[in-house]
Amino acid sequence: MRLMIIGRLDGHISQAGKIALQRGAKVVHCEDTDQAIGALLNGKSADLAMVDVKQKLGEFIKRLKTERIHMPVIACGIGTDARSAVKAIQQGAKEYVPLPPDAELIAAVLEAVTEENNAMIANDPAMKSVITLADRIAPSDATILITGESGTGKEVMSRYVHNKSKRSGGPFIAVNCAAIPENLLESELFGHEKGAFTGATARRIGKFEEAHKGTILLDEVSEMHPLLQAKFLRAIQEKEITRVGSNDVIKVDVRILATSNRNLEDSVRKGEFREDLYFRLNVVNIPLPPLRDRPSDIKRLSQMFADKYAEANGIDRKAVSKEAEDKLLNCSWRGNIRELENTMHRAILMATQDDIEAEAIFIQSDGLSVNLAPAANTPDPAGVSNAQTPPTTTNVAAPAIQNQNGVESMIGRTIAAVERDMILNTLDHCLGNRTHAANILGISIRTLRNKLNQYKGEGVNVPAVGGG
Repeated sequence: MRLMIIGRLDGHISQAGKIALQRGAKVVHCEDTDQAIGALLNGKSADLAMVDVKQKLGEFIKRLKTERIHMPVIACGIGTDARSAVKAIQQGAKEYVPLPPDAELIAAVLEAVTEENNAMIANDPAMKSVITLADRIAPSDATILITGESGTGKEVMSRYVHNKSKRSGGPFIAVNCAAIPENLLESELFGHEKGAFTGATARRIGKFEEAHKGTILLDEVSEMHPLLQAKFLRAIQEKEITRVGSNDVIKVDVRILATSNRNLEDSVRKGEFREDLYFRLNVVNIPLPPLRDRPSDIKRLSQMFADKYAEANGIDRKAVSKEAEDKLLNCSWRGNIRELENTMHRAILMATQDDIEAEAIFIQSDGLSVNLAPAANTPDPAGVSNAQTPPTTTNVAAPAIQNQNGVESMIGRTIAAVERDMILNTLDHCLGNRTHAANILGISIRTLRNKLNQYKGEGVNVPAVGGG
């Protein structure tokens, strides 16, 4: 655990840092949020920030998002000031910790963040062999390619491997190649010098340098542009990088993990992915099974998500009833664990009984567009036709059209208008998650991004970006 302490608070927050050190955390202290942003941009990565509420907390959290720095923030203030606590949470802080610090409370916060980032539920027989493989190769420095459908937990598996490795004390840096525009990904990976391009107002350390002595995860590596793949291959082979706008070579010592929800061999055959890079990444392959092939994990995962969102929304925890569990087990889970999480978030809000009842389990994966959802009492099918299924997705029969009025409503409309509604409704269903929506629609994240930019230009309201 790497903790960044931001602010002074009459020495109380420094005491919190000392407690964290005693609990095994590595601590760096910054005087203010501006200094903290500068440190983060120059390679001082952290797993968690504890920030004085008197600092520019809201601006700091917004800046983290702008700079694509994924780090939970805990607000700290002297005493139990309810108004300050509520404001901090509204601005994006995950928790509010009163000071002077309580040792057990600080330890609990550190443990909670660690557990949230690394929760691995894998008791189903389909996952046993996967965990055995991961345990066997984690201590090595071998490059690993983790494959599976979108939402199967590839990043969670990556963190699991890192925590089991000899680099566990070093940084774990994740880069979502699908979420970063092509023209910024090179700078994100390798860094840039001041003035290297328009908007480069200061030098920035790239993710490879940030991950030195640790692990870097290239999430959805299949979305990387072919021109950048060559530079990435060199970084793997030579263990060195060059910042954008510089000729200086920088040696890096990182372990590389990559994930893909596509069949990379197909991408190689189509010329979309370099064959030499594919073989460099695929030293060891960890294939994750879809959720529908892990039935005995569904109950534990659903209860975990129900508890998580009950706490997040300030309501009492509820157990998942047997009837609700049966309904969950009969779903095909096209969106896998991510879809289950969204379903349980809705369920804990909709439940009206002492336990979460079956009626609170609302599966949206089949009502993606033009009102083609099956009747409420029919089992959950796969949703979209096989023609839209990504290469790595197991084909499941598409449902028959249950709502004929939905089809009739398309008559007289242009294909472009129907397509737009399909894309926006799917994106809304996915709570703004671009990667998830693209996979459900059977299109690339690049195509989806271009469509959304087109709609924005036409004045259409596009759902805000959601979690990956």
